[in-house]
Amino acid sequence: MKRITAANSLQITSELKAVMIQLLFIATLTLSIYSCKKSSDDQVTTTQTVAQIVYTSDLHYGISRTFRGVTADASTVNQALVQQINAVPAATFPNDGGVNTGKKISTIDYLIITGDISNREQTGPPQIQSSATSWAQFATSYLSGISLKNAYNQSSVILLSDGNHDVSNAIGYYKAMLPEKDPTTMVNIYNMMLKPTTYKTNASYDYTTDKINYSKDIVGVHLMFVNIWPDSAARVWMANDLSKVSSTTPVIIFTHDQPDIETNHLTNPNGTHTINSTDKFENIVAEVCKDGITTSAPTTIEQKAFVSFLQAHQNIKAYFHGNENKNEFYVYKGPDNNISLKVFRVDSPMKGLVSGGDAPDGIGDETKLSFQVIAIDGATKTMTVRECLWNTTGATSLLVWGTNSTISLN
Repeated sequence: MKRITAANSLQITSELKAVMIQLLFIATLTLSIYSCKKSSDDQVTTTQTVAQIVYTSDLHYGISRTFRGVTADASTVNQALVQQINAVPAATFPNDGGVNTGKKISTIDYLIITGDISNREQTGPPQIQSSATSWAQFATSYLSGISLKNAYNQSSVILLSDGNHDVSNAIGYYKAMLPEKDPTTMVNIYNMMLKPTTYKTNASYDYTTDKINYSKDIVGVHLMFVNIWPDSAARVWMANDLSKVSSTTPVIIFTHDQPDIETNHLTNPNGTHTINSTDKFENIVAEVCKDGITTSAPTTIEQKAFVSFLQAHQNIKAYFHGNENKNEFYVYKGPDNNISLKVFRVDSPMKGLVSGGDAPDGIGDETKLSFQVIAIDGATKTMTVRECLWNTTGATSLLVWGTNSTISLN
């Protein structure tokens, strides 16, 4: 048994005090910022015909990458990204024939981030920071650092969903983590987005029941924010939510995982469904893997069930996701090539397959760093998604338009 001395007792007391101060700061900052955005949210959804949205994902606070010639932590990189996002209203849409073509942007109604705000805390070296620290950095950079305004000169509303790294911090991982569980990011996203009568705490939060599923109607379009991926458990909530929506109302899904979900994100098919270093399933979604007993198995069965859901709800017109860490507009056909869903994948500022740390050389091409600007016209049921390159010439970069896609939501 470790002996408690006066010296280490004071150290423990000091550490606990620091943690309590940090958690109090996080809770106060999060609630005060979000409460200020509610009125603008209500006005945007009821009086406008066109909505403009900035979309990004996979912020990964707690890791580092090569950025602008040096090794930079996620806080530094994301702060640079926030600065460029704040510059969007001064830019002009390209003359590409899309929604609001050639017009000055001026206002942004929403900022959407689909998860991986925090990052799992592998034991060292190096030891990655806690979810609590990551959320505090995110709150400073994004919740209080975003200066975007809507048409009513009110703060743009921030809409969040969770990623697999956020969930891993809440439920554990097959690699050692320190601490083993830290649900801070999940708790804060849950409280901000679902606004429960009794707010969750780290002690009361339970990932098995506290899923972050919610929806929002924006300029006549129904946006669904789905916990990680639309598995069978999430589709129960989705079906109930869609039962209240007209079949002529366009529906757009925002979630973390790609339509062809990673096998290791499914729940372990072994008898006890454990998270362990032998099987390497992460139990991120409730769906138990039916395709095999290893993470090298496909996700064919799970995808077919999702495709059947899409076929039964043909007003689902588009799907946005992160996780795979690159910007790409593509069409999801399903395992049997019997569906045609427009999909928009967004880049990560920290782990871009082309632009960042997950690139083959570990460095990538920084000029490819991007986020997306979405313009939805509810009157014509048209949506344009434009890639915005934000680091083309380094620290003094101007925003540069990349690829774009305009689709009908009819």
